[in-house]
Amino acid sequence: MTDLTVTVGDRTLAADWTDDAPETRAALEAALPVAGDAVRWGDELYFGVSLDVPPENAREVVPEGAVAYWPTGEKLCLFWGETPASVDGEPRAAAPVTVVARVTETKPLTGLEGGARMRLERAE
Repeated sequence: MTDLTVTVGDRTLAADWTDDAPETRAALEAALPVAGDAVRWGDELYFGVSLDVPPENAREVVPEGAVAYWPTGEKLCLFWGETPASVDGEPRAAAPVTVVARVTETKPLTGLEGGARMRLERAE
């Protein structure tokens, strides 16, 4: 069973919580649904979400499909490929982020142009 639905423009993706950051997950789960006009940075989208949590197991290199929170910038991020900070093709954030979930399939994001409206909510 899928935990979350991530909507990017007209694309809908299934996602599941990770176990890496229980405090951040709890704060984000309490805030759901969250949405915003996302900015594109390579194969990353991010939009503003304010959660009162410190960095938790934060890192710059993340898995493909990572849904992560950047506490310093108060942004929720979705990574599906290279960013301008990437080395050897891995998804890489500009600064350490806390991974809270992961989309199960990133192929629907291939060919996405520019930014898009992004929404994260509980799956039905």
